[in-house]
Amino acid sequence: MKRLALIALVCLPLACASQRPGTNKSTATPGRGEIKLTITPSAVVAANVSGSTYDFPFDAVVKETGGHPVTIDRVTASVYAGGGIPVATESFDAAKIKSLGFATSIQAKHEIHYHFVPRMEVTDDHLFSRIYGDVRVEGLDDNGARVSSTATITVTKK
Repeated sequence: MKRLALIALVCLPLACASQRPGTNKSTATPGRGEIKLTITPSAVVAANVSGSTYDFPFDAVVKETGGHPVTIDRVTASVYAGGGIPVATESFDAAKIKSLGFATSIQAKHEIHYHFVPRMEVTDDHLFSRIYGDVRVEGLDDNGARVSSTATITVTKK
């Protein structure tokens, strides 16, 4: 169950492609916590396992850069078709993130590392060049200020 939930958390943005590889957006207030989400590699390389089954290995790093501890309270993955048309969105609150075994607290000037290798079926190779996704991480710093960071994921095929 934990593995299926993990795959659900990361599979939406993994079937994605865009002209904006590695795009990052963060928001914060000066003197408050700030987070930066980085997906490595910025263009996830889909490795064919067999037939139409692919692995999508990547690392996600959430780094606190504002000097205040942050508690992650939501992670949202969104998929868009060409032209920015919304295709799907999935969101996880802090309780769900913890239930998957992931940390939700980041100390000031520290970071959390996650490694994912979701496996999924891709029946149409054209999908690798037609859609892209965003992953958004939101939280609160120790003063109650909202923080967020969004990273765009692209996919290439091995």
